[in-house]
Amino acid sequence: DTLLCFSDHGKVYWLKVSQLPQAIRGSRGKPIVNLLPLQEGERISAMLSIKDFEEGKFVFTATSFGTVKKTSLALFSRPRASGIIAVALDEGDKLVGVAITDGTKDILLFTTAGKAIRFVEEEVRPMGREAAGVRGVRLTDDQRVNALIVAEQGFILTASQNGFGKLSPLDEFPKHGRGGQGVIALQITDRNGHMVGALQVSVDDEIMLMSQNGVLVRTPVRDISVVGRNTQGVRLIRLEEGDQLSGLERIDG
Repeated sequence: DTLLCFSDHGKVYWLKVSQLPQAIRGSRGKPIVNLLPLQEGERISAMLSIKDFEEGKFVFTATSFGTVKKTSLALFSRPRASGIIAVALDEGDKLVGVAITDGTKDILLFTTAGKAIRFVEEEVRPMGREAAGVRGVRLTDDQRVNALIVAEQGFILTASQNGFGKLSPLDEFPKHGRGGQGVIALQITDRNGHMVGALQVSVDDEIMLMSQNGVLVRTPVRDISVVGRNTQGVRLIRLEEGDQLSGLERIDG
């Protein structure tokens, strides 16, 4: 397979899976800067595993400022050693999510304010690699997008910086036109803090939760309460004073 490695600067780099070092779970691995020609301060924010660069498939991207873009996967089929631009970014904006679509999916964007918007992918026309994209969700100055999900069957897991979260049925997220403010996905309170991210999961999956201090917890999805969108949720990870949840990832069941 080929890994398309997308950076927070809006660039994409190619990496063959065979180029990655094999190691045991507890080993440190190899610094990504030794594998890719990243610029100073540039970080990889998303990766896609590609077997074939099929026609009719698209790369869908979302940025922290709420901009989305859809680009033909075929436009990423010719590797360049120095990488290429995947999306043009405004100053201060960052790429936060990337997904493969077929042009007919529902898209969900989640924000630090605990909001989510769901719209049909057809509202975003295909664009060239260097285009800036269009507005996916309307944000206030203190809000940022932190998750992109292509809707499938299952549940939506939302999590907050203080370690709380919940499962909500996908059907509870109504479809609206692109560019709106969205609906509440997780209540943002003093107890919860802001929303860190969201995942699409099934009851057979597990999730990994990581804190800023490096604490890692693995939890079965079936042990998490299923509640409505407009609620605070339950504790997902117990954090020490001063620590915060920094990330979450799904492990296939």
